[in-house]
Amino acid sequence: MLARLSALGLILLLASCATPEPPPPPPAPMPVPPPPKAEKPHIESQPLKHLAGRNLKPMPIKPLSVKTRCNFRDEVTGTRGRLDLQVKEDEVKRFAAEVNIPKHGICRFDLKDFAQADKKQHPVTMTTKTDGCAVRVWEQGTRVTVAFNECTAKCQGNAHDYLWPILIDSKTGRCV
Repeated sequence: MLARLSALGLILLLASCATPEPPPPPPAPMPVPPPPKAEKPHIESQPLKHLAGRNLKPMPIKPLSVKTRCNFRDEVTGTRGRLDLQVKEDEVKRFAAEVNIPKHGICRFDLKDFAQADKKQHPVTMTTKTDGCAVRVWEQGTRVTVAFNECTAKCQGNAHDYLWPILIDSKTGRCV
């Protein structure tokens, strides 16, 4: 009987060590679609109250023609200068300018040092071949502006820091 009990105990002991069959793996989860991209809210542009009802159109681009030989003086700063300019149908024919800025120096410009890149470019632009100085000429209303950019080499001292555009009255040809 003891043999039976020990055999039964051995069976129970082995049965307790036995592991049950593993459960089947859970089904693969369904892929979750990405959330739809949030669209940016459409912002409706509101007209400015003082522009409402107006029929505004861009200014027409017409060839620039200006001719002047003028002198100017700024009463406040004492800056004085002269300008000789002729532009005909966007082509620069004559250009010479000198601006004397007291206590800072003089800037001098001459057409021979410049080349006009594109004859139909607006504003009319002349650049030097060596130092990157650019002179731009454009018309706005009844005035023509002659502006200088990166023209340090054309100026003595630190005059380039005080060099402002030259304005011309397009009807009279006077510097203003």
